Amino acid sequence: MDISPIRNDADHEQALRTIERLWEAPAGSKEADAVEVLAILVEAYESDRWPAEASDPIDLLHYLISDDVGHTQSELAEILGSKSRASEILNRKRALTVEMIDKISKAWNISASLLAVPYALVDEATKVKSKWRGTRKTVRRKTVLKRRKAA
Repeated sequence: MDISPIRNDADHEQALRTIERLWEAPAGSKEADAVEVLAILVEAYESDRWPAEASDPIDLLHYLISDDVGHTQSELAEILGSKSRASEILNRKRALTVEMIDKISKAWNISASLLAVPYALVDEATKVKSKWRGTRKTVRRKTVLKRRKAA
């Protein structure tokens, strides 16, 4: 069997077909070794061709507590010490600390580097201020319209 570097999408497709064909090869055979080498080459090609973007840690936590993975917000609360803290984290009101990242990564067996990525928090002061301004403008606009109709 001739194994060569994967340089383009056609080589990639060929390697995947070969891996699929040889997948059931007995351990220790030349075919099993070929599958292992091809898998390494495919992984290297795919990471260069389609690099994974840094995921938002909070989006990752939401995914982990979804039905797809099976963890729950209650489990996260238990790991972090309280329901309110878990809620604040998931609602971007509080940042993850190094201690929290360590606890989550150990409890759920995920890489801490996936959680140690900067992300934006919700700025409550700005949020309230913008809501208030929007409401005030709406009230002012309605008052002006009422006065124009009355005049």
